Amino acid sequence: MSESTGHTSVPFGWSQGRVARLLFLIAVAFSTFQIITAAFSPISSQVVRAIHVGFLMLLTFGIAAAVRPRQDLQAMLLWLIGLTGFVLAFYHWVFEGELILRAGDPTDTDLVVGAICIALVFEAARRVVGFALPLICSGFLAYALLGQYLPGDWAHRGYAVSQVIDQLGFGTEGIYGIPTYVSSSYIFLFILFGTFLEQAGMIRLFTDFALGTVGHTHGGPAKVSVVSSGLMGTISGSGVANVVTTGQFTIPLMKKFGYSAEFAGGVEATSSMGGQIMPPVMGAVAFIMAETIGVPYVDICIAAAIPAALYFFTAFLMVHLEAGRKNLVGLPKSECPDPLKALKRDWHLLLPLIVLVWLLFSGFTPLFSGTVGLALTSILILGGAVALRLKGTALRVAFWVALAFASSAFLKFGIGTFFVMIAALVVVCLFVQGGRDTLRLAVNALAEGARHALPVGVACALVGVIIGSLTLTGAATMFANTIIDLGRDSLLLSLVLTMLVCLLLGMGIPTIPNYIITSSLAAPALLELGVPLVVSHMFVFYFGIMADLTPPVALAAFAAAPIARTSGMKIGIQALRIAIAGFVVPYMAVYSPALMLQGDWTIWAVLYVVFKAMLAILLWGAASIGYLWAPLRWPERVWAMASAVCLVAALPITDEVGIASGLAFVAWRLMRHRATTVVA
Repeated sequence: MSESTGHTSVPFGWSQGRVARLLFLIAVAFSTFQIITAAFSPISSQVVRAIHVGFLMLLTFGIAAAVRPRQDLQAMLLWLIGLTGFVLAFYHWVFEGELILRAGDPTDTDLVVGAICIALVFEAARRVVGFALPLICSGFLAYALLGQYLPGDWAHRGYAVSQVIDQLGFGTEGIYGIPTYVSSSYIFLFILFGTFLEQAGMIRLFTDFALGTVGHTHGGPAKVSVVSSGLMGTISGSGVANVVTTGQFTIPLMKKFGYSAEFAGGVEATSSMGGQIMPPVMGAVAFIMAETIGVPYVDICIAAAIPAALYFFTAFLMVHLEAGRKNLVGLPKSECPDPLKALKRDWHLLLPLIVLVWLLFSGFTPLFSGTVGLALTSILILGGAVALRLKGTALRVAFWVALAFASSAFLKFGIGTFFVMIAALVVVCLFVQGGRDTLRLAVNALAEGARHALPVGVACALVGVIIGSLTLTGAATMFANTIIDLGRDSLLLSLVLTMLVCLLLGMGIPTIPNYIITSSLAAPALLELGVPLVVSHMFVFYFGIMADLTPPVALAAFAAAPIARTSGMKIGIQALRIAIAGFVVPYMAVYSPALMLQGDWTIWAVLYVVFKAMLAILLWGAASIGYLWAPLRWPERVWAMASAVCLVAALPITDEVGIASGLAFVAWRLMRHRATTVVA
């Protein structure tokens, strides 16, 4: 789920130096704190948020200090800053009651603590995600402090510095607002869940399954990237993380079989970004969206399901067409692993994912579902180490049955049952051969999970400045009114403006703050113009994802660059080309909400709009790549593109023209292909 620019890549672990081991222990303590508070809620949500941000500060500045010599003055200063941020977090715990009683009337000490915490969050974000997000948030902060001097309707009544600090540094509207709440509960747990599965071997399962199913087909290596990245998206929800994991294997493989370096990187970047809209885990934004608009998380998953399938259909189709254009073959069948053997070998790794989906769709909260999924994964990892030491298949089967029976007890005795089982397995692992190595793997997963959560958590804390400033000044209402005024004559114009805002913001900031900004400003306007609630938020979410593929600052593209050994800018251009057909999906969802199962939809309405979307994607893909069974001439590419444009809007006449023209184009290409084949 994390999106990072690489500022947090300092290695730390058991075998590193003393500073690295200290960072490792801090990361493990961070993850342990999050698990305990998620499972048992021993302290209030506000305190959890504050300590969550405190850990983020300590880890961020500690990692920044670790890249410098141990006795360097700046390194010592960075550690002091990190410790200050961590210690001040406990101010909200120690004085929790007093802060509640004097809410809105802060003392001088409150103002000093609040100002320091806000400043530290700005600096931490600068180190983790670069300058763009802090600069944007600084603009909103400046508006809250100085907006009364602006001309016209944009001027507000004016607010004292103490009011702004109180709004942003305390309560639930600033740096400890909804994004931080979601980061400190749902997001952190799901990042840990994905990290534990990766440590247990889920990447190997997904890669072998993808290789076995599509590796031998036309252009198979690129299709492996699409399938494996889609599967990885179900557990990680992070575009950049997917690129640097599956991309290490898929990008060199694509290059080996004839794809250009920039196209290979573009395929991996495009496929990986789709993980953020792939249920059941999706990206961090999905949790923030559910909390922001007050709908169950499962409703967000349901709304995203068809668009996610269409997104990966787009990527799959584009690599298939490119393979046809360049006549690229797949891997030899003999070199591809057997997908059934891969499932037979690692089927047990799917159990936590299956249980997670079942819990989410059974009405359990994401917090509870994520905790159970994480606990089950831990039990599988630790239990596997114990099972390997048991002699005889019958004894091993009996052991797993006993674990399964004990795991089911959580329905009756609560989540604590899992932790009793985990504690017992930890004790057993200390005394069996290979058990300590397994424990080491589990602890490493705790540390890696905390590190992966770092950029997400810091970004969530900082965008609280935007939310706090907007709620204090009411600027979001004015911006929404501007879009509404423009959209009275043309909904399409409002959609295009909103898309451009998402893409422009995304050129400098990750998906999470991009969504929060645009959903605060533009989504209410789309809702006012008649776009359903979930669809309006999914629209800005979708283009926030596409922004990570948009040059000149495309995080996913630049993450693929060192692996592909080519320019990140070239990869970004290719990623846009591959994803170009996907741009039609959010527009079609606005005009036909049945695509996201919203509004008064029927099964026939859903089938119709899915058929229309697939036809439009096929036409866009053919026009972009210039191939459909054979190379296309320019008049044919224009024909295909014009037909696809007609299919985007839901007006009857454009539907009729688009479907008739599109089907005629496909039939024309098919007849020419058959005629050419017969002659040959």
